[in-house]
Formats: sequence, C-alpha cells, structure tokens
Amino acid sequence: MSISDLFDSGFRNRNKGHFSAIVRVALSDGTITTEEKKFLDKLAIKLEISQAEYEEILENPLKYPVNPPLMHAHRLERLYDLARMVYADDVLGKKQQDLLTRFALALGFTAGNVGYIVDKALKLVDMNVDLDTFTYEMQHMNR
Repeated sequence: MSISDLFDSGFRNRNKGHFSAIVRVALSDGTITTEEKKFLDKLAIKLEISQAEYEEILENPLKYPVNPPLMHAHRLERLYDLARMVYADDVLGKKQQDLLTRFALALGFTAGNVGYIVDKALKLVDMNVDLDTFTYEMQHMNR
C-alpha cells in the first residue's frame, strides 16, 4: 500500500466519522426531517460519501468513530457542520444540544469551556453566518 493510499484511506475514514456524527445529531429526535435530509445530501457530496456509504451510515451511524482533526481550524469546520445540523430543522432540543456538546468534546474541545463554545457556535449558526465568519468569530471569542 502506498503512502497516498494510506492518506486517502485515513481522510475518507475521517469524513465517514464526521458524516456519521452528523447523522447521529439528525437522528437524535428519532427522525430525519426534510431539511436535515437536504443538509445530509449536500454534506455527503462535500465529504465524498458514496451512495452506498451514505445508506450504510444511515443504517448504522455508530459504525464510524469521531476522528478529531489535528488542526484547530478543521475542528471548527466540523463543529460548524454539526451545529448547522442541530439547527437544520429550526428546532433546538435539549437532546440535540447535549449531543453537540459530546461531539465537541470528541473533537478535542476542553470540558472547561465546551459549554461556552457550543453556546457561541449555536448563536453564530442561528445568525446564519458562513464558515469563514464562524471560524473567525470562534477563534476570536475572548477578544
């Protein structure tokens, strides 16, 4: 196996883990709404998830673990996607917020400030900011 095969395999597995985490958020209230389905469809394309992988993950979203990116900016991008899924159906339930908190911890955000981070992320997503604005605001929270 070549280096590029290893990189490609690891990259694809991280994307599958991220996609399955988002599917878990979508399913946290027991159903996937039309808005959530549209979001999942777009994200699957962005993450290069095949139709077969998409269906496999919908059947068993716990199959792939959350693999946190090493770079903070990539963690923020994953958090952005997760927070957007929480708001995809314009309803924020306690279960969804709790799940987002758990995923934020899995992404490597610390327990000491995860509540603040999740709250800030949800407020930014509620304001319909784009990824660049989200990343900037999250990186400059304490200023």
